[in-house]
Amino acid sequence: MAKAVQRTPESNAEIARIIARELAASEGQVLAAIGLLEEGATVPFIARYRKERTGGLDDTQLRTLEQRLGYLTELFDRRASILKSIDEQGKLTPDLEKQIRAAETKQQLEDLYAPFKPKRRTKAMIAREQGLEPLADRLLANPALDPVAEALAYIDADKGVSDGEAALDGARNILVERMAEAPALVGAVRERVWNKGRLGSKVAKGKEAEGAKFADYFEFDEAIEKMPSHRALALMRGEAEGVLKVNLNLPEEGAARHPAVGMIMDAFGVTDRGRPGDKFLVGAAEQAWKTRLSKSSASDNIARLKERADGEAIQVFGRNARDLLLAAPAGPKVVMGIDPGIRTGCKVAVVDATGKLIETATIYPHEPRKDWNGSLAALAVLAKKHGVELVSVGNGTASRETDKLVAELSAKMSDLKLTRVTVSEAGASVYSASEAAAKEFPDLDVSLRGAVSIARRLQDPLAELVKIDPKAIGVGQYQHDVDQGALARSLETVVEDCVNAVGVDVNTASAPLLARVSGLNAQLASNIVAYRDQNGPFKARTGLKKVPRMGPKAFEQAAGFLRIMDGTNPLDASAVHPEAYPVVERISKACGRDLRSLIGDKAFLKSLKPKDYADDTFGVPTVSDIIAELEKPGRDPRPEFRTASFQEGVEDIEDLKPGMRLEGTVTNVAAFGAFVDIGVHQDGRSTSPKLPTGS
Repeated sequence: MAKAVQRTPESNAEIARIIARELAASEGQVLAAIGLLEEGATVPFIARYRKERTGGLDDTQLRTLEQRLGYLTELFDRRASILKSIDEQGKLTPDLEKQIRAAETKQQLEDLYAPFKPKRRTKAMIAREQGLEPLADRLLANPALDPVAEALAYIDADKGVSDGEAALDGARNILVERMAEAPALVGAVRERVWNKGRLGSKVAKGKEAEGAKFADYFEFDEAIEKMPSHRALALMRGEAEGVLKVNLNLPEEGAARHPAVGMIMDAFGVTDRGRPGDKFLVGAAEQAWKTRLSKSSASDNIARLKERADGEAIQVFGRNARDLLLAAPAGPKVVMGIDPGIRTGCKVAVVDATGKLIETATIYPHEPRKDWNGSLAALAVLAKKHGVELVSVGNGTASRETDKLVAELSAKMSDLKLTRVTVSEAGASVYSASEAAAKEFPDLDVSLRGAVSIARRLQDPLAELVKIDPKAIGVGQYQHDVDQGALARSLETVVEDCVNAVGVDVNTASAPLLARVSGLNAQLASNIVAYRDQNGPFKARTGLKKVPRMGPKAFEQAAGFLRIMDGTNPLDASAVHPEAYPVVERISKACGRDLRSLIGDKAFLKSLKPKDYADDTFGVPTVSDIIAELEKPGRDPRPEFRTASFQEGVEDIEDLKPGMRLEGTVTNVAAFGAFVDIGVHQDGRSTSPKLPTGS
């Protein structure tokens, strides 16, 4: 959500113009969305229930708008601060102000501010205090002058200029700083380094054995502009671990003079024609590159590469997290969850169709006890006793061996009709040790909580995985190397969008799941659960207004995403917002049909014309959504549940043969390929751009 800020109407209009251009939308649409965000509306709410206000901006456009609004707000705040600082120095000219106001990135702003930014005394500052700036100006303006002769006039022992050489050193320092802080030049050199530079790495002395995993980068060189995110992050990780030494170079391309030095000379009108002052000025340009611009451009561009690589990695992480959260739910079935283990045994938990824990056990089918038959018997008793339908096996250590145990149980007791599924146990241990798990199962051993999570995430991946820090799910690349704040913000929006896309049953949802609903937070979610525990299930959405701290704004934002099944009003089980119930009543009255008979009558509903029921408050887009929702109220956007079966006899990598076609489960997707679990202990990497859905 956009932070509350004080922007002027002028700055709001300017921001709207920029974002509208980027989104290919109108300024009015953007201004409306900005207004809603600042009123406290969430992106899911705006995208679903305020289409008339925004002209139909979708959730992707709104997320981009929200992100850009934050960036541009910070940009404008920084711009105001810079203008104030330069003005207070008495150095703000109309032309400079125009350039600052035209800057569209933070980098451009900082380039313009660099010459005026308060800093510790530099050699150039000292030289100016010594009265040497006129000497620098004279030599730059007229290279025909003899620098040595000109410098004699500036010798002043009282000011610390002991001889002509000291005077020239000071003049050179002034020119170097001027060259290194010229905004247009700085930007041009930085861009040249980005377009032509090569990022290289070498192994640090004595780190060959320790850093063997970075062997591909011991002698490495690649164009920085074209470097893919995973290689960039690998290089930076190697450097952070002290294994690699990374440097960015701008090749001289066979030129007599370094291309960057040539750019500096061109920018300041310096040429090398053999005049007395040319050598001095060329030397200043060379020094500006070697001591200042080479370092700053390398630093800026490596930061730029890191930002780009982070962004791409975070996008991959977000897409994978979305796919995992929106994976097909098995639904309300009795599930046995098994967290495989060897020495400490396999932890087993059975949950009923609502996810409630029924019974737990620990079995020891593997080393060192190898109680295979006893484990089979224990699982059989649990399965029969509770009518288990699905067995969810975590994909960690001893997963395949445990899956084999369940397969044998299914074969020997076919009447149980068990379906076994291998699920990712990523984050299960994090959940087990979390405060949420401790509150939910205060008397349950930590190791058994993981088995409960493994069982529940098969029933409803979204409802269970929201209890875990998204970063702990581990469905990306270099997750610990990217900007952690940006990653957290991205994943928070992914979780929020997923939860609100599916909707939440307010009478069965946990507090962590409710906390992700539009308009709610952890405190309100806890209050809802507490109120539900004390007063029984909610019968109507209006009952939520009685929950402590559930104000009108929170109710407005949340109500449409909260479902009440079998309540007093059938619309409460749908995505129709309570504020729009009058529209449904109008349709019902006009058609002369009872509300309940309308719901699900697809043929009849398709015959309706939305414009016939639209008004000033609810336009055609909203009415169209309402009619579509009535066709299949509370429809789940997630795919149908299906399972992947591992091929019998394929249990180790040695069992694989060229040409085999195997079914498996995609466990992770990175920029360099997808990882697929085919039941051989180690996920294989596929670089195929097309992967079968659900496989």
